[in-house]
Amino acid sequence: MIKFGWAETDITPKEKIALQGEFFERVTNEVETPLTVTALAIDADGDQTVFVSCDLVEIPYETLLDVRKKVKAPGLDPSKILISAVHIHNSYTMPAMIPFPYEQGRNSHKMFMEYKPAECVYVPEVTSDDCLSTDATEEYLSSAIAKTVETAWKNRAEGGYAAGFGRAAVGMNRRVCYSDGTAKMWGDADTATFTELEGGNDNGVEMLFIYNAEKKLTGVVANIACPAQVMEQRSIISSDYWGKVKILLREKYGKELFLLPLCAPAGDQCPRDLIRWVEPETPIKDPNVIRVNPKPRDADPSMFDVKGTWKIGRRVFNEIAMALEEVGEIKTDAVHRHVVEKLVLPLRRVTDAECAAAQQAIKDFFKGRTTLNYMDSAALYVYAGTILRHKLQEHNSTLPIEVQFVRLGDLAFASNPFELFLDYGNQIRARSAARQTFLLQLTNGSLGYLPTEKAEKHGHYSAYVSSGYVGHEAGALLVSESLDAINRLFDIF
Repeated sequence: MIKFGWAETDITPKEKIALQGEFFERVTNEVETPLTVTALAIDADGDQTVFVSCDLVEIPYETLLDVRKKVKAPGLDPSKILISAVHIHNSYTMPAMIPFPYEQGRNSHKMFMEYKPAECVYVPEVTSDDCLSTDATEEYLSSAIAKTVETAWKNRAEGGYAAGFGRAAVGMNRRVCYSDGTAKMWGDADTATFTELEGGNDNGVEMLFIYNAEKKLTGVVANIACPAQVMEQRSIISSDYWGKVKILLREKYGKELFLLPLCAPAGDQCPRDLIRWVEPETPIKDPNVIRVNPKPRDADPSMFDVKGTWKIGRRVFNEIAMALEEVGEIKTDAVHRHVVEKLVLPLRRVTDAECAAAQQAIKDFFKGRTTLNYMDSAALYVYAGTILRHKLQEHNSTLPIEVQFVRLGDLAFASNPFELFLDYGNQIRARSAARQTFLLQLTNGSLGYLPTEKAEKHGHYSAYVSSGYVGHEAGALLVSESLDAINRLFDIF
């Protein structure tokens, strides 16, 4: 016997918020589609799991701990809660809570400001003083997530499940390689020095369909290797393409249907075709994305705008609908095992020479400067992050992380707290003992990018040491440990 419980909570802000996910400042209360938290509780075979999907950029580990403290659900082990972000860049800014004495990432701004001459004035593009504070945001969201978990657990009832699979063109590699051995995220491919995209993509869609005791569909779990970042350049609140998938599913299968979207490893993926480049409908601000005299292309609609979210939404919806037509047996019993593990990964290190060069670069940048803006912040990010990493490794040599592994019948689920490059996910899936393997990145923590060795050599954003905490050695260890854990769940040693 299996019991499933669903719940959804609307977390759409009713006031202005600062949007997270870009180097430039965005403040808004304009809503394109609502933001939600969705939970699926599974109670079977003497074990339990609660999957939570949030329309957020990330889930800091401290937010997870706060949720676990707040959850009041008799019989539920709070350690068996997995909270995932679909990495939407049009949602709340989460507080920068890092499990180390020296912070990096967003706090790199504080680092390079230490080098700023007194006469140099920071000029913000927008004023965010009237926005919801990050502390208030964390309290509100942790409470909303806890409430959603409690409701899902309370709603448990006997039911069944079936697995499905489809293919939808959503994620594509976003790192462009050049003949000089370098690469750039969002690099321009329309140049004679372009050689290839650094990696591949995965158009597979892992699906799990949940039914009640009368075999009526109650919800869909979908796992796609692409963040929800079509609208990332826009100053608007949006649930991106997943919001459109939900709208379309509810139009066909009923307003009570739940959707639990999960982002698979996609640290080097995006919803844009960098080969068949289609310009945004209106100008964007990121200098890395702006093209000079781009050629017109007959391809997708702009994947910077609402039309793009609907295009992807329809693609994903169509695959889900097709898979539902092909569902065979609905299983009402299954082996269910859930393990929580702590891994210790080696920090990616910075040399003294690299730190000194970063310090000098910041000093040189400020010579003769009287103003500083968001463009400057982006330019200095890599140097400030390098210095912070050097400080960090004075006291730490490893990074502790939490990972979770779940078996449901012949399905496996594996989590990690990174923006994990696709290759690592492919390695896990290819060698997994399960018939289908669902991979959940940015789950129970947010610890930056985990790039491949190839990306580290090529450089640029997402592969800089500033972009995360660990490198390819840790990636190999994560793959190995994940496979070992999955195999143990399937009694393969």
